[in-house]
Amino acid sequence: MNSNAFRMPARRFAVTAAATVLAAGPAVLAGAGPAQATEGHGRASAVVLRTGLDVSLLNKSVNVPLTVSLNDVQAPRSAEKTALTAKLDGVDGGRPFTVLGAEVARSSAKVSAKKAEGSVNLAHAKVHVPGLPLLSLIEIEQVSAKAVCAAGEKPVATANPLGAVTVLGKKTTVTAGGPTEVKVPGVGEVRLDLASTRTTSRTAAATALQLKVSINPLKLNVAEVEGTVTLAEATCEAPDAPDAPASADPVEPATEVKPQGAPVDEANLAETGGSSATPYVAAGAVALLAAGSGAVVLARRKRG
Repeated sequence: MNSNAFRMPARRFAVTAAATVLAAGPAVLAGAGPAQATEGHGRASAVVLRTGLDVSLLNKSVNVPLTVSLNDVQAPRSAEKTALTAKLDGVDGGRPFTVLGAEVARSSAKVSAKKAEGSVNLAHAKVHVPGLPLLSLIEIEQVSAKAVCAAGEKPVATANPLGAVTVLGKKTTVTAGGPTEVKVPGVGEVRLDLASTRTTSRTAAATALQLKVSINPLKLNVAEVEGTVTLAEATCEAPDAPDAPASADPVEPATEVKPQGAPVDEANLAETGGSSATPYVAAGAVALLAAGSGAVVLARRKRG
């Protein structure tokens, strides 16, 4: 058979290979960029009650932490449990006691592409701590907290204690101007901070009531309680705002620092007789050379 029969397919292969390299070059480079981060979805949380208490027994010879929470939810969730009990060894004979009882204890956390929101509502609630089985640490008529973070907008945090507040059996007027301290001889003292709110450019947090507790009933050192109790807390973080429309005015580009190994720019290529297409032409030439070499090898084998 004529050796031209081997050369023609080889030539066609070389031309096809070169065309493929030239056509694929820009597409491959275009797809080699860094992956883009996915859009943020925001966050929200809400908790009706949280305690961080240290309970000391027998003149502080035994320390038992009381760290519990009620209706503590992360978006997208909600809860409506109205009673929370806890059990501590060595306190009240090891029997469970009710930390909080309420008619309404609702928490909710929601997140969408446009908004994150946490909210808490608490009504007709009583909070108890170890060592005071008959006396409430605090009784409240109603408190609420809400944090709303909308994409591209300023976050909003609100906290509203409503109605009467009773601390260690004493009716107390709580003001937003500063902390309120309640001292009961033979029982202990409680410091209340009312309606605390915090916001940043993307986050918000609201706490209806926070109590700093120091209890030592009748100085008997049977159950000394120190720590904090938080009532009605909501937080949020805004989702990423949609991309802002491009400005009509051109923006002055920043001075570019080229990394090592960066390709030579078109101006330098022009000075040497090259252009931006040079890499693809070179790639095509390599493909042609490889295909031609293959054709020669096949022709020689056939003659042999």
